[in-house]
Amino acid sequence: MVKSAIFLLAGMTSGLAAAFAPAASLSSRPTFAAAPLRMSTAPGEAEVGPIADEPTDMAAAGRNPDRPELPEIKGDYNWDDAFAGDPDWITENVPGKVVLDEVRLAAQVTALSKLEDQWRKERLQVEYDDARILGWTGMAETYNSRFAMFFLVVGLLTEYWTGVTIPGQIEEMLRVGGFIGPDY
Repeated sequence: MVKSAIFLLAGMTSGLAAAFAPAASLSSRPTFAAAPLRMSTAPGEAEVGPIADEPTDMAAAGRNPDRPELPEIKGDYNWDDAFAGDPDWITENVPGKVVLDEVRLAAQVTALSKLEDQWRKERLQVEYDDARILGWTGMAETYNSRFAMFFLVVGLLTEYWTGVTIPGQIEEMLRVGGFIGPDY
């Protein structure tokens, strides 16, 4: 394994090794279009060059001209046409293949459309609730419940330590706040 790795590294050209070169040395190197490469497997000889039977023009090969490293699959791809010459590619009597009649297919489409509408409405409701900051929002209800439980515990502990009931504590707060007049 080490021996084959040495032969592979020894056979790399300067264009392939440029990926590991410092950025300053890359500015003077010419750039080349990506083409399929073949490497010789004979030890001692490392020939690198384009594959003879594949076209070098990426658009002619059915690849994306903007990103030639991507495969040729675009949109609705017909796998049967692509692998028609392959003897292992079967298109008839495929194990596990389910053939649906028009009625069942229409029922599935209707059921899936209902699910899609339901999930879309739920998603929109969650997005709407998350965007609200005032009113009966989830965060406001959470804060309200936390404050209520905290002050209930404070009221019960105050009643335990002072002997003044919770309604008596409320009356005392209203008197101190000036909402209830003095008791004469």
